[in-house]
Amino acid sequence: MKVLITGAHGKVGRAATQAMVDAGHEVHATDLSRPGFERKPVGAPRYTMADLTDAGEAYAVVRDADAVVHIAAIPEPTGNPPHVVFQTNLMATFNVLEAAVRFGVKRFVNISSETVPGFFFPERDFLPDYAPVDEEHPVHPQDPYALSKYFGEQLMDAAVARSDIQCITIRPSWVQFEGNYEHNLGPQVRDASVLSPNLWSYIDVYDLADAIVLATESELAGHEVFYIASPDNVGGHDFAEILTKYYGDTIELRDLDRADASGITSAKAQRMLGWTPKRSWRDYLDAEGRALRK
Repeated sequence: MKVLITGAHGKVGRAATQAMVDAGHEVHATDLSRPGFERKPVGAPRYTMADLTDAGEAYAVVRDADAVVHIAAIPEPTGNPPHVVFQTNLMATFNVLEAAVRFGVKRFVNISSETVPGFFFPERDFLPDYAPVDEEHPVHPQDPYALSKYFGEQLMDAAVARSDIQCITIRPSWVQFEGNYEHNLGPQVRDASVLSPNLWSYIDVYDLADAIVLATESELAGHEVFYIASPDNVGGHDFAEILTKYYGDTIELRDLDRADASGITSAKAQRMLGWTPKRSWRDYLDAEGRALRK
């Protein structure tokens, strides 16, 4: 299958590109990084620099694809002016999806965000209604990033209503890789009182890449939304205990499939995509949250 991967030079994009190549697909990678003009490494995917907020450039890179994996985005709202975050993310998604519809692309995998429900970057704080959070949780985004991602999901709904394209949206939890586990998650491993809006959730970038490949190969009809988070929480704490300790009865505790459950459940992805996570923070950190020396 010919697969276009946008945002291919980012943290998630690099892992997804390699996973897609390893799965035997022909990958066309695109990002804002300038291309090189030296001899390419053996097996390196074709690369095109493209600004996807420009409709013409989006059409140029989508035209030969059988499937599109759309990862390209400004990844959170605090490092750019709000209008830049919103306009970049929404228009890139619109342009790539519009091109995919017009060219008859069969499958579109949209990388959204765990922030869509809105309790990650709100101007007026609020908490999840219940945990573990699932795809049915109410959505009330306030910030430009979560709004852009939520509107992107609505674009998927519109696309399947007006064409034969099949769409899957993935909402990854906080993405980790070898180089950032200790810095990002170490404090929470040592101390569960170091809180995060995703309720001690995370996802390994390579497990996320596996889910992206499964979504691209899936034959699911319509538009489905999936959270992708590791099944265990950061630190392996008793989830019911820490949720009650730090949030009281403000967040309703729902059924858990394990004592050290994540604050976000990926049960739907495991059931419908056949996704099986293989990695944990324990593969990278010791019980004190320090990087394992290999």
